[in-house]
Amino acid sequence: MGRKNKESIILNGVRIESVAAEGKAIAHVHIGDDDREGGSCGRVIFVEYAVPGDVVDILVTKKKKNYAEGRVIRIVEPSPDRQEAFCSHFGLCGGCKWQLLPYHLQLEAKRQQVYDQLVRIGHLDVPEVKPVIGSEQIRYYRNKLEFAASNRRWILPDEDEADIPAENRQGLGFHVGRFFDKVLDISHCYLQKEPSNAIRLFIKNYALEHGIGFYDMRENRGLLRTVFVRTSEGGDVMVIVCFGDESDKIFPMLDALAEQFPQISSLYYIVNRKCNDSISDQTPLLYRGNDAIYETMEDLRFRIGPKSFYQTNASQALELYRVARNFAGLSGTETVYDLYTGTGTIAQFVARQAAKVIGIEYVPEAIEDAVLNASANGITNCSFFAGDMKDILTSDFIAEHGRPDVMIVDPPRAGMHPDVVKTILEAAPERIVYVSCNPASQARDLQTLCTKYKITDVQPVDMFPHTIHVENVCRLVKIEE
Repeated sequence: MGRKNKESIILNGVRIESVAAEGKAIAHVHIGDDDREGGSCGRVIFVEYAVPGDVVDILVTKKKKNYAEGRVIRIVEPSPDRQEAFCSHFGLCGGCKWQLLPYHLQLEAKRQQVYDQLVRIGHLDVPEVKPVIGSEQIRYYRNKLEFAASNRRWILPDEDEADIPAENRQGLGFHVGRFFDKVLDISHCYLQKEPSNAIRLFIKNYALEHGIGFYDMRENRGLLRTVFVRTSEGGDVMVIVCFGDESDKIFPMLDALAEQFPQISSLYYIVNRKCNDSISDQTPLLYRGNDAIYETMEDLRFRIGPKSFYQTNASQALELYRVARNFAGLSGTETVYDLYTGTGTIAQFVARQAAKVIGIEYVPEAIEDAVLNASANGITNCSFFAGDMKDILTSDFIAEHGRPDVMIVDPPRAGMHPDVVKTILEAAPERIVYVSCNPASQARDLQTLCTKYKITDVQPVDMFPHTIHVENVCRLVKIEE
């Protein structure tokens, strides 16, 4: 099936069998045992941008003892399930890797991903993993995007770098994987509804026309650095423009932006002189408009400031929170702890079915928003606390605020700190609802929690169509001693 050249190995006529982790596909192949560089590469090869059922020729790019990696160099026979990518940046951007895969197959692959992490790899005793709740919108579903500016844009395959003048090397778009200082210049993105694309293109063109330097990530210099665009279902638009230093060119640019897009209801800027783009430790300065935008969920209204965390797929967040509320099984008498509460969305979503809700979050600004949101929504049984989870959630804290009957946890991708898991086990709530954006770290935490709990329900929710990411909600019930 394959032939071996001196410099490369090409596999001919390989049939792609299934979807694998990280958006890759799997085939089983044989690479000759006479390979002096390391013997047989094993039977598994991981291939990017392939669809189950494809018959392809593959160039092997990496050889390991038990597997190989490769890329498609020719499609011999396309899978009947293969569909055309809708984005012109597909294959270069690094996002939306599953555009070639019909949405129903994406959902099945995500369900399998959850099963593999919890059962096959995590060896957890799990009931049926329910079918993934799909997103009604599979394009333009995000309410927040961050665009990076760079004076070293990614050179496209059909371009000759030597022929590109310096003024055409500026880009405003997304970072290219494995190259921290490279940005793919984006003409149109299908992730966020307008005016997102129009705002990005206006800022880029204005900067080029007015001699505003794009950021140099190697030298930590340049004026235009990053742009955040946030939108709401109700039509609010927030824009945050980050600059690398003070300049008399900043305010004319912001004035021109506000004039061109009167629908911008909240316009901020930040001067960030650090070597990284994080704004968590920066001070956003309101230039025009309102200090926040608002999102509505059922009969609740949530304030979203420039540094607030809010689920980036608002309609699917509603589905996710409904699952969490259902799994919590509240009757109105329970004390609920909502760990990693963010702006208090889940806390307030369950508050009317609980006696008391305690929300804890690391970011002080998010807690400020949570308090304002609760007050605006007429919710009086929620209390919020800011600080590192492992420092706040202690036995003394629980003794002061009451032992939880239910805990809802929604940690970042890395999962929970071992001290937090230990404290949860000591607090011994009757039920735990674990919401996760990373089934791998969720499985790790569940292995410890399941020394005293059993998993009764598993429900994945797709927040990010065309990507490999999936949210998963597990319901745990304390084992009777």
